Amino acid sequence: MKLAILSRSPQCYSTRRLREAAEQRGFKVKVLNTLHFAIDLKQAEPDLFFRQKPLSDYDAVLPRIGSSITYFGTAVVRQFEQMDIFCANSSSGISNSRDKLRSLQILSRHQIGIPQTTFVRDKKDVLPAIERVGGAPVVIKLLEGTQGIGVLLAESVNSAKAIIEMLQSQKQNVLIQKFVAESKGRDIRAFVVGDRVVAAMRRVAQGQEFRSNVHRGGVTEPIELDETYCKTAVRAAQIMGLRVAGVDILEGIDGPQIMEVNSSPGLEGIERCTQLDIAGVVVDYIAAQVDFPEIDLRQRLTVSRGYGVTEIHIPEGSEYIGKEINESGLRDKDINVLTLYRGTTVIPNPRSSRQLESGDRLLCFGKLELMRHLIPAKTRRKRRPKVQDLPELPVAEEVLSESVKPVTDS
Repeated sequence: MKLAILSRSPQCYSTRRLREAAEQRGFKVKVLNTLHFAIDLKQAEPDLFFRQKPLSDYDAVLPRIGSSITYFGTAVVRQFEQMDIFCANSSSGISNSRDKLRSLQILSRHQIGIPQTTFVRDKKDVLPAIERVGGAPVVIKLLEGTQGIGVLLAESVNSAKAIIEMLQSQKQNVLIQKFVAESKGRDIRAFVVGDRVVAAMRRVAQGQEFRSNVHRGGVTEPIELDETYCKTAVRAAQIMGLRVAGVDILEGIDGPQIMEVNSSPGLEGIERCTQLDIAGVVVDYIAAQVDFPEIDLRQRLTVSRGYGVTEIHIPEGSEYIGKEINESGLRDKDINVLTLYRGTTVIPNPRSSRQLESGDRLLCFGKLELMRHLIPAKTRRKRRPKVQDLPELPVAEEVLSESVKPVTDS
């Protein structure tokens, strides 16, 4: 296997360890500065140049994209994907996880614990937003930040309001988040590779510092996570679209609360704490998965006219409850069930003998017209809305009146 590590810091611990682990296993590996790529786009031949020369062939790519170059870095990773080269983390996964608001929006769609969070821009919305997350103290976060930078704890409503207004005056977007008091000063970092947690550590803040990041002086201890925490960490990484991730979890009264999912987790802290070969696990995983590059399902499954992917709900009282998938008649209607979601359980490629239950959600691929009657009425949309003439309304009349003006010779 020939592996490319995308990194601007070849001398940092994480990059050196990953290279070392790959070489130990007899793989060819090169560290490539992400900013030295050029992206070439032409019909049916996506290509990359590195330092003004055509890029040589690689079997796999391990992106280590820093937050300061997210846009260009994800563009480079996306190009590798278009060239059908395996990427340990997808471009969309990196983008999703890098933006704290976007990542929480995605996670909130699923049955997974997250701290109650709100995002506001209008000053009038600040105080009601603080109340909605449980009142002071609250955590205030910049949308993009790493290693605890841009994370503040406001002890009172007035100080929270002042901090938010000050940050907004500097054109900063901020999140207001519930303070999980029982987890003050500590959190868990779970290192996810593929579909399992390969290592975990608890980080504990020191002194008056409430942020537990190692870069902020936090101390660590290795821990064994129970099944609930492991399952939550793996699902969070998978929902984000990441195969390799550092998942930060708060220990709440009601169970694990996902704080952040990191697409470029550092190795030094967790390898030092656990004394486990995390870099080796990452390289072994890439070697095992190299034949399965990221596929953009939207691109691949929607190129057939009239076909697409949608989610079908099985509500209370549905005629499908109690029927097996092969008895439902879906296949006869050219509808294939790709995945069945039942509560927090995900059942990929469910057996045809699987019995359907109330509340099931079916991710299906098939003819959109035949799936239309299975979609709840409130989510239905016209497939191809007819283009109408401009109506006689105040705003539309601003251009209507101009369009009927006589054309005069100049």
